[in-house]
Amino acid sequence: MKYAVGLMSGTSLDGVDAALVEITGSGTDTKVKVIDFMTTPFTQAERDKIGLSLAPDTSNVAQICSLNFELGYQFAAAVKQLCAKNDLALSELSFIGSHGQTIYHQPVAAGDDVASTLQIGEPAVIAYETNTLVVSNFRTMDVAAGGQGAPLVPYTEWILYRDSAKSRLLQNIGGIGNVTVMPAGAELADVFAFDTGPGNMIIDALCERLFQRSYDEGGELAAKGCVNETLLAECMAMPYVTTPPPKTTGRELFGGQFVDKLIAQHSEMDKCDLLATMTMFTAKTMALNYELFIFPRYDIDEVIIGGGGSYNKALVGMLRELLVGKCEVFVGEDIGHSSEAKEAVAFAVLANETINRNASNVPRATGANEAVVLGNVTYPPRQKVRGADQ
Repeated sequence: MKYAVGLMSGTSLDGVDAALVEITGSGTDTKVKVIDFMTTPFTQAERDKIGLSLAPDTSNVAQICSLNFELGYQFAAAVKQLCAKNDLALSELSFIGSHGQTIYHQPVAAGDDVASTLQIGEPAVIAYETNTLVVSNFRTMDVAAGGQGAPLVPYTEWILYRDSAKSRLLQNIGGIGNVTVMPAGAELADVFAFDTGPGNMIIDALCERLFQRSYDEGGELAAKGCVNETLLAECMAMPYVTTPPPKTTGRELFGGQFVDKLIAQHSEMDKCDLLATMTMFTAKTMALNYELFIFPRYDIDEVIIGGGGSYNKALVGMLRELLVGKCEVFVGEDIGHSSEAKEAVAFAVLANETINRNASNVPRATGANEAVVLGNVTYPPRQKVRGADQ
């Protein structure tokens, strides 16, 4: 048995998610017990600094260089805080799996720009501050192998959620929505996944700009509004929505520029109506992608929702209504899993696979040419490295 921490900072820019787990085995023998989970929120100043670094017209190399180390210290602080909370000495940690903060994700070549992805949060800083082995940069090897570098959680979902009798869709709702298709009794080769479109990204940005709130707690604001069908139809006509998988997306399509345009063009619309419409847009991109690319091939028994969006009752309710008579919809807690901890736990599992030199991408999900070992390993400076032989 080993102790590990998984770290995640997503496109919603909420803060650093950290999951402390006990983990044994690897591959299909992996067993994971979640000991604790916590989120260390970013301050508004920190969110603003990250936000400036995400857009080409407001970022610069000096800014990103500094932010890379700043986030490394924040990730390390999250590990220290989580371990202290659970009376676990850092010396007892075997490894840390850090996703980092995505600054830019260009999964396909465009003009003179090659396919590429960049996550920051310097692993050397985390390793030095915690004196623990760190696995990071999980997406880059998949991109090098011709994949889109996302989604990466399908491998861990296959390990932790597969069922011999039920065919499941595992819908994660972070900043972006992504779905993993898990047929009953699935082998890894049967699993595929893709980004359905926006998750919390548009909803959170609207809440911040229109209501001075970081998110729509419980979906209460959206529940007060009415869906504008004309605007909904315009958004559903976006090419990405009906693009066949494999496909990934991010802030480049559904981030600040999208929201700026939305607010400018619909300033006369009631604020709650605009939020309700974008909440429905988020739900409907999921449902339509199921209809187009999943239901014709698989009889799905249930959808299990994870990520922060699972706590948005308006969003979950809309998705349930869209899927009435087709399959049941649950949140992670309904089957004994933590919805909010899911992605952080996933990167602890992926780090464990890296240390054991197991391939952990799913080529049917990312479009990679082959299965590859993900992640870069940064060794700690002052202790015997804990690894696969422990």
